[in-house]
Amino acid sequence: MAEHLASIFGTEKDRVNCPFYFKIGACRHGDRCSRLHTKPSVSPTLLLSNMYQRPDMITPGVDPQGHPLDPTKIQDHFEDFYEDLFEELGKYGEIESLNICDNLADHMVGNVYAQFREEEHAAAALQNLSGRFYAGRPIIVDFSPVTDFREATCRQYEENVCNRGGYCNFMHLKKISKDLRRQLFGRRRRSRSRSRSPPRHRNHDDRPSGGSRGGGYSDHRHSDRRRPRSRSPGRRSGRSRSPEGKRNRSPVREGSAERRAKIERWNREKEAKSAATTD
Repeated sequence: MAEHLASIFGTEKDRVNCPFYFKIGACRHGDRCSRLHTKPSVSPTLLLSNMYQRPDMITPGVDPQGHPLDPTKIQDHFEDFYEDLFEELGKYGEIESLNICDNLADHMVGNVYAQFREEEHAAAALQNLSGRFYAGRPIIVDFSPVTDFREATCRQYEENVCNRGGYCNFMHLKKISKDLRRQLFGRRRRSRSRSRSPPRHRNHDDRPSGGSRGGGYSDHRHSDRRRPRSRSPGRRSGRSRSPEGKRNRSPVREGSAERRAKIERWNREKEAKSAATTD
């Protein structure tokens, strides 16, 4: 019986746990869902709910004043946000993937999924981002059960044939340019390659100068002042940041079976804690 329950965990046959929450970390029914949304106590993936505010939020391709927007400017706005967020999250550990939803439904619009190389890096980011603001809005961050984005992504959207549009219940992930992806993620790969070579001793003059861009982030203990951001073409190329705490090993991706077993273990621990409390 236990093996059967484990095999159907998070699938449509599971009448207890919500399959959509298990696959994409969000459900259109929210707290009114008839099935359980079991939030993991630890995960390499963070969900930052509704964080990205696209300039054409009300009507696609049109700004709030009703004026048409240049698609190039919309993409530039998105890539500025993506780079800003990537560099902020990179302070806490190595990022495996950073995915941002292009869906329009309330439970998915602007959702950001940040998958770290290590669970402890995600935990550090969660602790440091909680209670902070971005562009004047509070950051809502929590662990997510999503680890395999292939199951969460709408394949029809990737083939440009999804007929549900922005209200599809699977992820429509917004793309960044190849140049930006190579710059952000290629920098991490180069850094890992350098870390395998013997370290060379550096004197004080060789150390990189400090300082980082503040972006739109603020802490509730400080005023919400933001630095103006340059939009010059060379803005991205002049930055470098070496993340701390990286480990020289290949990432191990969990499959659906392993993830179901882990969440089942979380459920048992939660029930045991509840039983101990009542006793």
